[in-house]
Amino acid sequence: MIRYLDQIRAIVWKDLLLEIRSRERIAAMGAFAVLAGILFNFSIDTAIVRPQDVAAGLLWMTLVFGGLLGVGRTFHIEEQDNALLGILTSPVPKDAVFLAKVAANFVLLYAISLLVLGVFALFFRVSLDANVGWVILVLALGSLGFVALATLFAAMSAGTSMGETLLPILVFPLLVPMVVFGAGATGRLLGGRPFSEVDGNVRMLGAFAFAAVWIGAVLFRYVVED
Repeated sequence: MIRYLDQIRAIVWKDLLLEIRSRERIAAMGAFAVLAGILFNFSIDTAIVRPQDVAAGLLWMTLVFGGLLGVGRTFHIEEQDNALLGILTSPVPKDAVFLAKVAANFVLLYAISLLVLGVFALFFRVSLDANVGWVILVLALGSLGFVALATLFAAMSAGTSMGETLLPILVFPLLVPMVVFGAGATGRLLGGRPFSEVDGNVRMLGAFAFAAVWIGAVLFRYVVED
């Protein structure tokens, strides 16, 4: 078990170090999050709709589209010089490779999700005083489920001619539970409602994240071997 965790830690550190050096994905996702918040802010007629009423849904859609910009390129760098082939043919278990990729992507996307939350709190005048801790938890669960699915399908689409173009088509239908439960819980929490009203949503979101990670770890071997 210790060796297994060390293998995961090594791949996570390698991925994060590459991202720190290149800042390619984090810059793209961060810029998208800020620009999306600004555009959504100017696209709402405040005389008809209160920005607070639509902030949760727009927040999650920004997270989904911004996340695809980064997670979709998970295997892009490693496709060069056959680095990915080297990892897959190493003694590291395939599920450990998947979990490491998910962990690295989660760190990046969760950082972006907090940025998105700050942007929407600023432009949509959403108060975070009452339930900020619970909102952060909901974003963490949603981000984990998202990166698990997106990482699995990014590996699948990396070997196709369509590449990243195919990824949204594969992932979007499976993200419906995440958006429904995540946006529902976030909207009520940002509205100052008690956590007891969204307890069921958060549990379902947690179950979605757990299932996505577990299924992805099981199927990743077959995806990369094919």
